[in-house]
Amino acid sequence: MLREKMRFPPTGSRQLCLTMLVWLIMLCLLQAAFAVETEEGSEDKDFSTEQIEQLVAPIALYPDALLAQILMASTYPLEIVRAARWVEENPDVTGDALEDAMEKQSWDTSVKSLTAFPQVLEMMNEKLDWTQNLGDAFLDQQEDVLDAVQRLRAQANEAGNLKDMENQTVETEEVETDDGQVKTVYVIKPNDPEVIFVPVYNPTVVFGTWVHPAYPPFFWHPPGFVASRLFWFGTGVIVGRALWGNVSWRSRSVNINVTRYNQFNRTIITNPRWRHNPRHRGAVPYRGRRANERYGGRRNLDTRSREEFRGRADRARQDLQRPGAGQRPADRQARQAAQNRPAAQNRPTRQNQQARQNQQRRSATSGVGNGRQVRQNSSRGRNSRTAQRQRPRQASGGRRRR
Repeated sequence: MLREKMRFPPTGSRQLCLTMLVWLIMLCLLQAAFAVETEEGSEDKDFSTEQIEQLVAPIALYPDALLAQILMASTYPLEIVRAARWVEENPDVTGDALEDAMEKQSWDTSVKSLTAFPQVLEMMNEKLDWTQNLGDAFLDQQEDVLDAVQRLRAQANEAGNLKDMENQTVETEEVETDDGQVKTVYVIKPNDPEVIFVPVYNPTVVFGTWVHPAYPPFFWHPPGFVASRLFWFGTGVIVGRALWGNVSWRSRSVNINVTRYNQFNRTIITNPRWRHNPRHRGAVPYRGRRANERYGGRRNLDTRSREEFRGRADRARQDLQRPGAGQRPADRQARQAAQNRPAAQNRPTRQNQQARQNQQRRSATSGVGNGRQVRQNSSRGRNSRTAQRQRPRQASGGRRRR
């Protein structure tokens, strides 16, 4: 009876349907493979000249030392978010107190130095996608980035907008680059190296007619901005020893004023050459092929180690949460004896506490791939740590050390 009610299509129709299904699956796989190949190919491409000028335009007319430190710090977008949040929560910490506070932070030294420039950190945090792209371009095409800065300064000069001002001085120098070419470069210095005025300007105006309409730069300004003239300067920042970066236009690279660097960071270094530290990059991926080859392997190894540790820790927590998990009848006396010991002996060890805290911090910042994810993961980590601190004390485990 059941076989009589069930009707199946003829054998030829079933084969035709199966053949069409196979072809459909193959077509989907080919499309997916093409999409992946296209995406990977676009990631390996260098930034174009137009894109790089778009990226550097908002900061091309900053003093050289500040420009150098912004370029360094842009390679650590996740720590930029944390530093901006710290400055927002501690607006009155300056001078020696700021140096004391930064000594306790684990961020890269370039990020720490920007805490003396809240206006700069605010811009980099709000324009986080720009910050990450700027850092990627700088890591993979450092010479191209610095060449773009000089081209834009030359355009501003031709437009009559690059002049000595009350807060900063413009100088021209003839330098012979490493490839043997003699070029005229524009050097911007603060009039007082201890007090920095961060300029605010509209890039589409100050450089004359913007020649890349498909790549317009953004115009950012802080609260209190008054559009009354070409350049606007806020309140001067007494930076003390926080300004230690520099640009070598001859080698088209950034370097370090060792004396000021050691004073601000309370370190003892002798090499003025700046080097990117992938350990401060967190889970933010590198865009360019050269940066991936140079820094990504070590960072990926660290990421895999964190993932393996996270998996082991999660399994251990699940096992411990099961009632009676892992207990044998012979263990009952030992467990009873442990309950009779003083509470101080049952407290978690400092090593276990440190492992859990490290796990919480690491899990909060994994999987970061772009500006929004950087901010979201950082916020999730902070909320997780806050919830951990507010969790009620366990009745069976004694008091938790802080």
